[in-house]
Amino acid sequence: MTDDAASGERHPADDSAPAPGTRRPGGRTARTRAAVRDAVLAGLSEYGYPGLTVEYVAEHSGVHKTTLYRRWKDVEGLLADALDLAGEDTWTPPDTGSLEGDLRALAHEVVASFADPAVAASGSAMIAAGFRSERAAAALRGYYAERFARCEVLVERAVRRGELSAPADAAPGAPADTPHPPHSSVRGAIDAGALVRSVSAPLFFRLFITREPVGTAQADQAAAAALAAARAGAFTTDSPTADATGSAHGTDS
Repeated sequence: MTDDAASGERHPADDSAPAPGTRRPGGRTARTRAAVRDAVLAGLSEYGYPGLTVEYVAEHSGVHKTTLYRRWKDVEGLLADALDLAGEDTWTPPDTGSLEGDLRALAHEVVASFADPAVAASGSAMIAAGFRSERAAAALRGYYAERFARCEVLVERAVRRGELSAPADAAPGAPADTPHPPHSSVRGAIDAGALVRSVSAPLFFRLFITREPVGTAQADQAAAAALAAARAGAFTTDSPTADATGSAHGTDS
C-alpha cells in the first residue's frame, strides 16, 4: 500500500504522467502505480480476470476510481500496466557456469513460481486473461518477449564456453571462446528465444492444458530435453536476422 493509501488520502493522477506502457518517473506517481499493480494482482488472485473490476482496484489501492478511469481507462489497461511493471524488474537469467545448469535452473524457477498458491493464482489469471482480451494477450506477449530477450545471454555464454557449436556466420578462424557483443550474430544463428521456450513449454502444458502437477522431476526432464535439442542443432537458424523477425522478441513459437 502506498503512503497516500495508508493515510486514507486520495489524490488525482498527475495528468502529465506518461501513459501506461511507458517508463514512469519515481515519487508519488511510482508509488501510486505500485499500489494499483498490487491491487490488480490481489483481485486476480481472489476473483480471476472475469471478476476484476475498477471499483475493486480503487478500494484496495486507495486511488480514486475516476483517476483510474482517466489514466488506465479500464480493466484491460490496468492489467496491461501491471504486466509492464513486472517487465521492468531487475530479473536476470541464472548463471551457473554451464548451459545445462542454466536451463535446469530456469525450469526450476517455472515450477517454483507456481508452487506458491498466491503467486500461482495471479499468474494463472493473467495467462487466462490473454484468452479473453487481445490487449491482455499483447501485454502478456510483451512480458514474455522481454524475458526471452534477457535469456539470450545464456546462448552467448554457451557458445563462448564451446558447449554449443559456434555460429556459421562467425568470423572465419575465430575460436569458440571469442566473446560476442550484444545483438551479435550469435542470436541469429542460435534462436535463444526458441531454446528458452522449449524449457518452459512442457511445464506450461502440464500446468494449463492437462492440469497435471509439476515438480523437480518434470523440471529436470524439460531442461534435459531442451539441452539435447540444442546440442543437436534444433534451434540453429540460417538467418542472422531471425530474432528481428520475432523468434526472441514476441512472435509465438
